[in-house]
Amino acid sequence: MDAGIDTITVTMTVGTADAQDSRVDPDREIVENARIGNTDAFETLVLRHQSHIVNYAAAVMRDSNDAEDVAQQTFLRAYRALAQFRGESTFKTWLYRIATNVALTHLNRRGRETRMRSHSLDDDTSSLKTSEIASQGIDAETNVVLRDTIDRALATLPNELRIAVILRDVSGLDYKEIADVTGAPIGTVESRIFRGRQRLRPLLRPPTTPQSRNEAKDDV
Repeated sequence: MDAGIDTITVTMTVGTADAQDSRVDPDREIVENARIGNTDAFETLVLRHQSHIVNYAAAVMRDSNDAEDVAQQTFLRAYRALAQFRGESTFKTWLYRIATNVALTHLNRRGRETRMRSHSLDDDTSSLKTSEIASQGIDAETNVVLRDTIDRALATLPNELRIAVILRDVSGLDYKEIADVTGAPIGTVESRIFRGRQRLRPLLRPPTTPQSRNEAKDDV
């Protein structure tokens, strides 16, 4: 595991005001109001970002109760540390940085990472049911199976790869934002996402069947 991923701090320390992302933070005005003690403004920030943070935490923790706990702690820490937010990133990426720190603390304390990574790939892939996903339309039931498939596959990755992939492919952050969240250089972020996707690909690919092999021959 790359150094630094388990010791993400609450305050943003990467970059300077001159080097910060050129995009305007859509939360800037609300954050400024919250910083001077406007609790309604902070509640607005919570409502705006809560579902995204909960979904991110759920993907990392693989447990809805843990996800809710991580989200609550994230916003509590953000509220307490709001005066330390210097605007070197967007408020959104700052929240994801706190959420990542909280989630990693939970994983390390409970030893969940060790248990997840001790699963054999055969145990995980035996219940992925990718053939069922491939043969059905994406209805509500199939979508549940698909989500479970992805969650199980993600659980086989080490933390630094799993978090990078989740931030990109589940939360939709760009590489610069992920670099801000994790404190890693963009090149490292790109490498983690590439390696994570490479490891996930065989787990998410439908199994080869005699019929599919025959169809492949016919296409040649």
